[in-house]
Amino acid sequence: MFAQEIISNVIPTLSSDDTVQKALDRMNDFKLKHLPVVNESAFVGLVAEDDLLSILDHDTLLNNESVHLLNVFVQSDTHTYDVIRLLSQLKLTAVPVLDQQKNYAGIIPIGNMVDAVAQQYAVNEPGGIIVLEISNRDNSLAHISQIVEADNAQILSSYVSSFADSTRLEVTLKVNKTEITSLVASFERYDYQVKEVYNNTQIDDGSQERYDSFMNYLNV
Repeated sequence: MFAQEIISNVIPTLSSDDTVQKALDRMNDFKLKHLPVVNESAFVGLVAEDDLLSILDHDTLLNNESVHLLNVFVQSDTHTYDVIRLLSQLKLTAVPVLDQQKNYAGIIPIGNMVDAVAQQYAVNEPGGIIVLEISNRDNSLAHISQIVEADNAQILSSYVSSFADSTRLEVTLKVNKTEITSLVASFERYDYQVKEVYNNTQIDDGSQERYDSFMNYLNV
């Protein structure tokens, strides 16, 4: 998935002739702390709420030298992994997107990015989750896939986590079924260390019910 696929068509841009107050009001409207300044199709920069709040006169125009503009953007063919990296490293709530001609194409708010990640990792698909701890020398996704498929299951998504000063890795798998007791046993039979298991209907300890209750609480 690429940046151009998750651009928001709802959030308007600011212009250099807008005031600091207008920028703050618009940030409040869209619950963002960053918005792009665009003149026609030319990207000028990204303004941040914290920087704008430090300006005493909110009638100041965004083209004033006292207004700090961040030269931060991604191109339309940037992979979502790099968009996530930029959001995380710079603590952004939105990332501007430019096309191949360096014209402004749109913006990716953090909410769109969360939805894209949920789609990539099949978050909304039913299935069990298994976390394996392995040595980096034993990191064979092909062998892991063979074990899953031998149990009549498929991997919906997977990712690998590494740790500083360690040769150990964590491989998180989401598979397309929730009865995964036999799959867990298969991994253990091949000497994989099963660190965590989630959504296994055969060992339901009420965690799914607590999760559903928590999600309902967030949606209130």
